[in-house]
Amino acid sequence: MHIRRIAKDELEQLLALYQHLHPQDEPLTEMESVNSTWHELMGNPRYQYLGTFHANQLVASCVLTLVPNLTHGCKPYALIENVVTHGEYRQRGLGKKLLAHALELAWEEGCYKVMLMTGRKDEATLGFYQAAGFDPNDKQAFVARPILHTR
Repeated sequence: MHIRRIAKDELEQLLALYQHLHPQDEPLTEMESVNSTWHELMGNPRYQYLGTFHANQLVASCVLTLVPNLTHGCKPYALIENVVTHGEYRQRGLGKKLLAHALELAWEEGCYKVMLMTGRKDEATLGFYQAAGFDPNDKQAFVARPILHTR
């Protein structure tokens, strides 16, 4: 197993892995839009798609986003999103190692904090994030979503 940035030509593996993140997710738009978004993400060094690979197969990933900042001495902060491990590879410590790698990259970039949110409420998931170094009592998260208008 090794951890590295996901390469531009590994989009299909990432999309397949995301089936283990949100099995009931909205279907993707047409591939032209997906490829355009992926190209934009790959072209911006602030977005780091990290992956754990086993025999060249992507088995875990997360996104580390570095955000410039005008407070804290202009030190950036980071966000981690879309943390997922393939169902057949869970309970092996891969996710924890991947998050440790993401944190290390953030600290190397001079980030003063890294934030992560989860919609999961089960104790196992919350304990996993705590064991990976995230404090559930440090901040309160609020989420807004667009109101869907139906006609």
